[in-house]
Amino acid sequence: MSTRKKLQLGIYKVINPFVRLLIRMGLTPNMVTTIGLILNIGVAVIFICGAEEGRRGDLRYVGWAGGLILFAGLFDMLDGQVARLGNMSSQFGALYDSVLDRYSELILFLGICWYLVAHHYFISSLFAFIGLMGSMMVSYTRARAEGLGIECKDGLMQRPERVILIGVSALACGIASRWMGGDYKIPWPNSHFPLFETISIFTIPLTIMAILANFTAIGRLRDAKRALEARAAAANNAANSAASGNAHNQPANEANQPANGVTTTISSKKSSLPGTTVIIILVISLMMGLPTGAQTASASSGSGNSNSAGILHPRPPVINDPVDTFPIPPTNANSLFYLQRTPNPNTIICELNWQKDGSLDKDEPVKVLWIRYTEQRQRAELSWIQRHFAYGLKEKDMGNGTYELRFVSWKKTPMYLQKAADNRYRVYVDIDGRHAVLNRVYIRIDPGGTFWSPNVKYLELKGTDTQTGKELTTRLKV
Repeated sequence: MSTRKKLQLGIYKVINPFVRLLIRMGLTPNMVTTIGLILNIGVAVIFICGAEEGRRGDLRYVGWAGGLILFAGLFDMLDGQVARLGNMSSQFGALYDSVLDRYSELILFLGICWYLVAHHYFISSLFAFIGLMGSMMVSYTRARAEGLGIECKDGLMQRPERVILIGVSALACGIASRWMGGDYKIPWPNSHFPLFETISIFTIPLTIMAILANFTAIGRLRDAKRALEARAAAANNAANSAASGNAHNQPANEANQPANGVTTTISSKKSSLPGTTVIIILVISLMMGLPTGAQTASASSGSGNSNSAGILHPRPPVINDPVDTFPIPPTNANSLFYLQRTPNPNTIICELNWQKDGSLDKDEPVKVLWIRYTEQRQRAELSWIQRHFAYGLKEKDMGNGTYELRFVSWKKTPMYLQKAADNRYRVYVDIDGRHAVLNRVYIRIDPGGTFWSPNVKYLELKGTDTQTGKELTTRLKV
């Protein structure tokens, strides 16, 4: 469960008694939503009064508006809880809530822009308008994607975050002006523009919100594009498979037998890697010279099968994945698993991290390193960016010598470090419902992408079944 979801559930526990009181009072979810809209109209009125009646530097209005923004934002959470706890959910209620939320946000930004323009904070008013555009596009992108059957809820600057950031910064600005003065300034050397002034307590977070809101909207658009392309590719593959099956209806013992005994499956489940972290884990190092892809083995005259009519059916060409040419890293008593990805054979290795006293480091039980095969085959530390945004691991001590591991950029698939019957530590993972020892993680990139958006085909987990000892492989489409 994400931190955001845990925080949301914690807030619900606090407000649920108040929600039940509203239900006993006979309030419906639509009434609560309407109250939120009225309160946001009140916020705009406060800003407009501050613009028309207050002077520049009189930031009391900003502070009062900030407090009312936070109170109005509470009703954004209350309407949904009233619907759930009061068993009053309806499709029209969801539509009504979404429409009035957009009106509330537009009215809020109307008041902010009016105030900033009236007191000649022109640059700040420009960013307020940019924040308005980003806020609307975050919501519109999600609505349009869900209309196409794609869930699109990710992103940093969603409506609760926007409301809290604007409300807290406005309230803090009003409070700060009481003791530091509304006209406090730190001048910019040799310039008429101040480096900082009291209103900056409100306008700087507003600028950050404007940038992040548009970044969130663009990120959702990119994720939706990938989902649509994956859906189209899956439909094309299904159509091609059906056509191929009709054209080549052969007995099962002919040329379509697997080349080895390894069972390889492609999961129909969508990968949980967020779009941004997928890009980071793939392009963080040495994105130079993508390989041309698969190599085909030409069929010789003796490589075909013929049917009773004497017609030759050549065997399908053998497709070699680039990873087949990559070296397998050497192992030792501390080795756990390794990670490889195209376009080059540089390999991430994960090893046990022992302390000087011979005990496992509880804060960092697994050490993550490079083997730089494209250089001098040396072992090397990960960079700070690689460790914190791409290949690093998040460890959680579960007790009894067991640790939960998750990649910082791949948090949906848990792995577990624990001792086996032979008293050696291994990393275990679920592969298609089977308990397996993880041996390798592989990320396949094909030509056709760009530096910032590589053509990622799939993620692959390979391990050994703990019950049968057989090799298991699963591929997750990206």
